Amino acid sequence: MSRPGPPQEPGRNSLIDDAKARLKKHDCGTEYSHCSSNKCSILLPLLAKDGKLYLLFTLRSEKLRRSPGEVCFPGGKCEPTDVDDVATALREAQEEVGLRPHQVEVVCCLMPLPFDKDMWITPVVGFIDSNFEARPNPDEVKNVFLVPLEYFLRPRVYHQSHVTRCGRRVIVHCFEYTDPEDGVTYCIRGLTARCAVFIALVILGEKPSFEVDFNLSDLIPPSEESFLKPQKHALSKL
Repeated sequence: MSRPGPPQEPGRNSLIDDAKARLKKHDCGTEYSHCSSNKCSILLPLLAKDGKLYLLFTLRSEKLRRSPGEVCFPGGKCEPTDVDDVATALREAQEEVGLRPHQVEVVCCLMPLPFDKDMWITPVVGFIDSNFEARPNPDEVKNVFLVPLEYFLRPRVYHQSHVTRCGRRVIVHCFEYTDPEDGVTYCIRGLTARCAVFIALVILGEKPSFEVDFNLSDLIPPSEESFLKPQKHALSKL
């Protein structure tokens, strides 16, 4: 739960409450947490500011062996001390950017996504305190930045490619976003971009300016197909 704070303006509360209601329709809870012992969790941190919703991203340190210098959400591999997927995501977020668990109000867990050959990633969605100030761990994170949620439906710079996974055609999204705070341009792609697009579709309920492989008239069944079918395919081979 998020820590108590000063009363918020009605408009901000309405924005957050509406987003929560939409997200909770996609909450899987712990239903799929038992599917694999080799798993990771990521935190999709939402923040309300100036009447808009933003997603918080990290730029990974060049020192890291896996995906150095790439944009991602806070997250990492499950540790034996983590009681569930949410605990993993919150622990990693605190280690990477100094986001404490009491500064996050967890809203839902989305269906796990397959990653590599035998690893699954559970996206955990939560709202963070509007006054949160990141303290990046330099061993893991080079920078932290915000992107308006609407950018993942109406980007200024975007391109896509296609791959076949588990017998189905998947769109690979790639966004380029220039942070107005420092002028740095970031490339947001792959699984990170896919999660951002899905969250934007769920919360904003608008048609994107580019092709997606979701059924825009009913996101719930297609989200099950996109997130769960590859995992069933993987389980059938075990």
